[in-house]
Amino acid sequence: MAFHRLLEEVGGLGRFQVLQMALLSAFCLVVYTHMLLENFTAVVPAHRCWVSILDNDTALANGTAILGQDALLRVSIPLDSDLRPEKCRRFLRPQWQLLHLNGTLSNASEPATEPCVDGWVYDRTSFSSTIVTEVRGLFTCCKFTAWSLRITQVMNPRHHWDLVCDSQSLNSVAKFSFMAGTVVGGIILGHLSDRFGRRLVIRWSLLLVAATEACAAFAPTLPLYCSLRFLAGFSALSVLTNSSVLIMEWLVPRFQAMGMTMIISVACVGQMILGGLAFAIRDWHILQLVYSIPLFILFLFSRWLAESVRWLIITNKPEKGLKELRKAAYVNGKKDAGDALTMEVLRSTMRDELEAAQTRPRVSDLFRTPNLRKRMCVLCFVRVTASGIIGAVGNVGAALAPLLMILTVYSPHLPWIVYAAVSFISGLVVFLLPETKNQPLPDSIQDVEKERKGSQKGRREDGFMKVTRF
Repeated sequence: MAFHRLLEEVGGLGRFQVLQMALLSAFCLVVYTHMLLENFTAVVPAHRCWVSILDNDTALANGTAILGQDALLRVSIPLDSDLRPEKCRRFLRPQWQLLHLNGTLSNASEPATEPCVDGWVYDRTSFSSTIVTEVRGLFTCCKFTAWSLRITQVMNPRHHWDLVCDSQSLNSVAKFSFMAGTVVGGIILGHLSDRFGRRLVIRWSLLLVAATEACAAFAPTLPLYCSLRFLAGFSALSVLTNSSVLIMEWLVPRFQAMGMTMIISVACVGQMILGGLAFAIRDWHILQLVYSIPLFILFLFSRWLAESVRWLIITNKPEKGLKELRKAAYVNGKKDAGDALTMEVLRSTMRDELEAAQTRPRVSDLFRTPNLRKRMCVLCFVRVTASGIIGAVGNVGAALAPLLMILTVYSPHLPWIVYAAVSFISGLVVFLLPETKNQPLPDSIQDVEKERKGSQKGRREDGFMKVTRF
């Protein structure tokens, strides 16, 4: 765990690290909001069945217009247990006798009803369009005008998604598809980032998120939309995980907590901005594009992202690692320290790590040694291969979260009881983790086990000193 000494020489928190953190924070600011985007693009608005005498202009012209909307709604849509119009059924025929009941119940049998065979009418006062109310032709096009972006549906027949009533569970499936992608992507891209580098994986993941999310705004069918969201989730977690890892690996121990706090704070700011934009942009296509197009620009800026020196050294690329360290020293205004860094200094400082790099570790090694196995299991339990696995396990819970809402069929309280129980247990197992404040990051599995042995030795020595003093 000697790398932090090299970082101290070139600058533990200088201009170089600040610029890198600013760039990585911009990635997280935009990418993290894609996890929450369907809170607005998949809103289920108030809805009722389409009925001819209410929603057909020809029927209104033939005489029913003399009655008010409330009266026509009363004879067309039955009331639910809360005396509100049913969302998923309508009367088989208009029940004109209901207009003459004067608030009393009729002794006649219950009028016959049917599902919404002709579709639904949605309340568009809050959102003009969501994926729930989506109507698509064979394809969708966009038209840029001087003042706005206009989404145009072309080529009938129209296709309705209508993710309500019997199809309401498909809305949860649409949300599940993104989180399922994060589970798979966390494992696969976590492994690839350890093999090909954090920088390369971040760059291509940014491009994949941008492309898939932009295409999702024009998806003509729900299955294609879900597939694109799956690919977006597949790559989004990699951006977030590798950004956190890069920040940790470029900072000395005393600044690492500050770096992670900044990333979390930026993600929270992104959520607040999303809420504001969703209030201003009521069409889900445009909101989707607003958060997708900037990713193409960030992809271009990612060329200035620095690779992790830790990764370069551990993967037997000390020459490239030395080059990155010197670059950091020059940007931080420590040219003398950069000139003093030589391959001999690097090899002598990182001798143990370079020896450990001669053998390529396997994923199973994360669970082979007792101390690392304990940490992995605990971290997996609490909502970069190692980070990928932890993120993937955490996102299994996040992926299941929208599906748990289906349990409201049995009890409206059941999903919330499950959420609360898991959160409470997670808070307790955190106490099993070691303290990392101002501690250097371990560079290898051997470092983790040495740290464990060192702490045990320290406790024995403390106990011995207390006995001898007594």
